[in-house]
This record gives sequence, C-alpha cells and structure tokens, in this order.
Amino acid sequence: MELVVARIGRAHGLKGEVSVELRTDDPESRLGVGSVLRTEPAGVGPLTVTAARVHQDRWLVRFAEAPDRSAAEALRGVELVVDADASDEEDAWYPHELRGLRAELTDGTVVGEVAGLEYLPAHDVLVVNEPLPSGTVRTLVPFVRAIVPVVDVAGGRVVLDPPGGLLARDADALISERDDDGAPGEPDDDAGDEDERDRPARGSGVAGHDGSA
Repeated sequence: MELVVARIGRAHGLKGEVSVELRTDDPESRLGVGSVLRTEPAGVGPLTVTAARVHQDRWLVRFAEAPDRSAAEALRGVELVVDADASDEEDAWYPHELRGLRAELTDGTVVGEVAGLEYLPAHDVLVVNEPLPSGTVRTLVPFVRAIVPVVDVAGGRVVLDPPGGLLARDADALISERDDDGAPGEPDDDAGDEDERDRPARGSGVAGHDGSA
C-alpha cells in the first residue's frame, strides 16, 4: 500500500529547492538526506533527497534529479509516496486503513461508508458517503474522539456519535417531516431542494486520532 508523505509545491530560489506540503508526522525520517522516494505520477520519479531544511515554518527540499529552478518548477504538484503497512501506534490509522469501513451510530444504525480522510487546518475529518433517497451525500465528520469514539479496523467499522445536524440524514429526515406535515407556505414539490451537501466539518480539538503517514 502506498502512502503520500508530501506534496511538492512551489520552487524556492534558483538552486532546485522546492517547498513541500507534509502528509507525515515524521518528516525528518521520511525526507532525510539520501531518502529515495517514489512519485505519483510514477514517471517523474524516483526522487533522491540531497538536502532538507525548515524555513519560516515550511519544509524546503532539494532532489538530485532537479538541480535548478526550471527542473524544480516541473515537480510542482507531484506526490511523494512510500510503502507502509498498518500503523503500529495506538489511536493512529493510515487513510487506507479507514477507507471502506462501515460508519454506524452508537445504536448500531448504519449511516454510510468511510470514503477517505481529509486534512483541514483545525483537525482531520472523515469523509463519509451517506446513501439517501435523494442520492449519495458526501459528509465531513470531525475525526475527534468525542464524535468518533470507536475505530474498529478489524471489525470493519467506525462508530459515530455526532451532534444533531452534522449528518446529511438529519437534514433529509427534517425535510421528510416537513413534507408529511404539509407546512403552510412551503410547496411540497420544492421540499427536496433543501437537502444539504458537502457541508463543512464542525467541532474542534483532536483527541488521539492521527491519520498521518
């Protein structure tokens, strides 16, 4: 299984340095001098690290295969990948371990499937695909212990304890209830248009969950 440890950004200076957007908690090891990293797309690599440093809270890296600015600029957007097995840290999971897990509530109600993990400034979020009568909805669930109390990779599931309104099914249920009530001033034909999609994640504070490489 390949894991992304960094994504190459802009060229820095004239000698081939590039900034990288980290996807790992261990950049010193992953991006150490002499490290040979495969790439996505594969035809660009492998790339060999010749220098790495931190400048103004950003990691800057040089590769043997990109000796000047022109070569460095051509690497922008390339992902650096490594092989990795299951995480051996407690309360830490790689994205590929979470993808495909069944998402259910604390009472056992299945609400969807984990499609992946996204990294937001405040905290990581699980991407959950919720099947609804109106179609599959992509919901972002803060990956914090208060909302995701159980991650059971062996059992193929995550347990969610979300606040009301976080899941798309809550909005869908509310719309259905309004349809049944026949609320005045709201034509029945338009009620389904209130379904919310791609709502931003809510909640704060990471509590022991880590999806980094």
